Amino acid sequence: MAFPHLVLLLLFLLGADGTVFTLKNNCGRTIWPGILTSYEAPSLLNGGLELKKGQSKNITAPDNWSGRIWARDGCRFNARGIGKCLIGDCGGNLRCEGRMAAAPVSVAEFILSSDSDSYDVSLVDGYNMELSVVPLGGSGNCTKVSCSIDLADKCPKQMQVKFKGRVVACLTPCMVFKNPLVCCTGQYSNPQKCQASSYTEIFQSSCPLAYNFAFDDATKTFTCSGADYLITFC
Repeated sequence: MAFPHLVLLLLFLLGADGTVFTLKNNCGRTIWPGILTSYEAPSLLNGGLELKKGQSKNITAPDNWSGRIWARDGCRFNARGIGKCLIGDCGGNLRCEGRMAAAPVSVAEFILSSDSDSYDVSLVDGYNMELSVVPLGGSGNCTKVSCSIDLADKCPKQMQVKFKGRVVACLTPCMVFKNPLVCCTGQYSNPQKCQASSYTEIFQSSCPLAYNFAFDDATKTFTCSGADYLITFC
């Protein structure tokens, strides 16, 4: 008679494995989160989903998962999941399935392990909306990381992406000026010579905990053990 109870206990323990990402849409519109999984980890939801305003979605990732999560905006997809997004598109598909996001996008990055996770909010690929990562439970330096200010209002004119007269995203200086100094390439491709510029300083002053330019990760990557994560857009 005890056998069913043992089965239930086993199922509970198996279900407890992994890390739960809760994706929450605080925007006043539908968004389409994209998920890029690193090559050695299993894909989550085939890389994408639709999230209506006010909606949340729980996604369980295994302990060895690593990848990036961002939000696409202004998308239109047909019944087969084929279409296009104004911002953050990943090859014209609802399910990104290993495709990179088209910059500019605000990105949450994770490397999970059974010992300790590392995570950050990155503006290295530009900015398209407010984004925060909040560890739930866990131990260690489980810092809330966010870029919770609308940088579209502060984006320099040369870096603005506009749609119907409205600033919808902010490019990085490398995307605009394409020179080694701001791109941290060539002779500037090391931490000593790759420094914040007057343009990245706009990101830095508004979102000081976010990873703002190449080699800026030394103090902008955080660690936590045994946590789940709330990822909030807007």
